[in-house]
Amino acid sequence: MPSPTDSAPPDTPPHAPPVTVPVPDPVPAPEAATADAADPARHQGYRDVFRVREFRTVFAAHLMSLLGVVVAEIALTVLVYRATGSPLMSALTFALGFLPYALGGTLLAPLADRFPARRVLVACDLLCAGCAAAMVWPATPIGAILVLRCAMAFVAPLFSGVRSASLADILGSGERFVLGRSLLRMVSQSAQLAGFGLGGLLLTVLAPRGAIALTATGFVASALLLRLGTRARPARARAAGAGSRTSPLGGLRALLGEPRLRALTLLCWLPPTFVVVPEALLTPYATDLGAGTATLGLLMCALPVGAISGELWAGSALTARTRARVTAPLAVLAPLPLLLYAFHPGAPVVMAALLLTGLAHAYTLGLDRMFVDAVPEGLRGSAMTLLTTGMMTLQGVGMAAAGLAAEFLPAHAVVTGAAVLGSATVALLLVRLRAAERSARRSRDETGLTAK
Repeated sequence: MPSPTDSAPPDTPPHAPPVTVPVPDPVPAPEAATADAADPARHQGYRDVFRVREFRTVFAAHLMSLLGVVVAEIALTVLVYRATGSPLMSALTFALGFLPYALGGTLLAPLADRFPARRVLVACDLLCAGCAAAMVWPATPIGAILVLRCAMAFVAPLFSGVRSASLADILGSGERFVLGRSLLRMVSQSAQLAGFGLGGLLLTVLAPRGAIALTATGFVASALLLRLGTRARPARARAAGAGSRTSPLGGLRALLGEPRLRALTLLCWLPPTFVVVPEALLTPYATDLGAGTATLGLLMCALPVGAISGELWAGSALTARTRARVTAPLAVLAPLPLLLYAFHPGAPVVMAALLLTGLAHAYTLGLDRMFVDAVPEGLRGSAMTLLTTGMMTLQGVGMAAAGLAAEFLPAHAVVTGAAVLGSATVALLLVRLRAAERSARRSRDETGLTAK
């Protein structure tokens, strides 16, 4: 498979006109976009990404909105439980943060390229701020709060997809794009570790509605940062000369219709589906071991800690060329430490297995570069939206399937099976990817010969 460092400048499909290249800016975009072209072998790290002013703004906005979401999740569950006394309603409030993801991402994906990115991002933030503000109003009934929670989750995949696509405009589609996505991903994973603890502490000094008011403030701050701190760019579909009436199914066909892009998309979607299985079954497994809640908490932290550490290592210690070379081996090896579950091990071994699986998550940096290079410029926003949607949806499916399987099989057997299936699936997809690349090269060669 070709090395991501083989193509230095931002990826532009052959049919795209020159207007897809952003207008030069004194500091961010051209400097970021041409860094790879100047010296493809030069090692770039996270400091290079933070030197781009627009990315610093996007990063700060991400922190604001992410903290708002985390605080809202815990505050809403407490608010609904206190109002209803129903554990089911409280759990439903939390689940509504995930259930509308598939529907929203699929239906809204075409908007990601049809309208300017900054306008879409600011509109999503303001919509979420308005929903949070409506939740704060004491007269808002519980049913309306659940609807408002759904609305916030409905636009979340569109926001994530547009922001990911806009990183290619800000940082170029080279290594800085990969590192920028890595930073945003690590912040999200860190929020899972620290966010709920922070939210719990916040609720010791604030009522749930007061904490939700801070959520609304966070979204407003994010919208202001994005509006004032990022450049206005034209809609991606118009700039690339693509049609402006792409349907949701058309976006899926674009992702899954071309063999190489289909293999890359499935490589992004399917491995997390298997890796979430041990997380979904940690509580019954720890209970079976007789472990306490403190041990369970440590086990739940192991996988995200490993993932953050792996990305930090790959992004700061490895060159782009090395990351490209280790992408396939790490992707295949990632689920294999979970085979230790076959021996029904104790908590220390389980923690080590989860940490190792998380460390192998570093393969995503190389995969990110391959994906953005493969997606046509005019479809990048919708492709990123659908990519996020598929990942979130299939992780939910993986958790549900793991729970169903554990009704009939021991938890350690389910995790072991997921490890075997995960590695086999990744290996098969890598074979398909290589076959698609060989076919594409043959097609280009035949076209060149015909042209002569």
